[in-house]
Amino acid sequence: MAKLYFHYATMNAGKSTMLLQASYNYRERGMRTVIFIAALDDRAGKGRVASRIGLSSEAIPFGPSDDLFSAIEAMHREEPVACVFVDEAQFLSKEQVWQLARICDRAGIPVMAYGLRTDFQGKLFSGSLELLAIADELREVRTICFCGRKATMVVRLDGNGDPVREGAQVDIGGNEKYVSLCRRHWEDRIRCE
Repeated sequence: MAKLYFHYATMNAGKSTMLLQASYNYRERGMRTVIFIAALDDRAGKGRVASRIGLSSEAIPFGPSDDLFSAIEAMHREEPVACVFVDEAQFLSKEQVWQLARICDRAGIPVMAYGLRTDFQGKLFSGSLELLAIADELREVRTICFCGRKATMVVRLDGNGDPVREGAQVDIGGNEKYVSLCRRHWEDRIRCE
């Protein structure tokens, strides 16, 4: 039985690296994979997933109104798809998460979604909320705070390196804009500075 997996973590935990490695393993054995990435994340270029360690691959950009189930169903009819991968899964809509579940349940194709659990204010993203609710398997990808504890939160920084406490939930960026911290140090940065 195919499953819907949600691999979640903070920024800089290696989620994209894991996705690219898993897809490579399938392809190395002659199996077709499909990789989706949120269209609004074009840091590696439009329709590309890239990791900080230099791995990259082409991907299909998705927007909030795209029907992922129909897209995979059509691709699978042309040539069998062995696994579907989704990077930046926090940007999925609730309906898209259910479409991913249908890919597993009706097409028999496993889906591995990778994304952030929470935003810089400690709030769940809508895609993450739905994945946490219905995914068959939840897998935390761990990274560490500067103190050595497990990092579970992320701080958004402004141009001066000061923490941002309010604003839009989505602001695409990397190491120059976000720092992963343990809950204690996140609270210190957000509440005390």
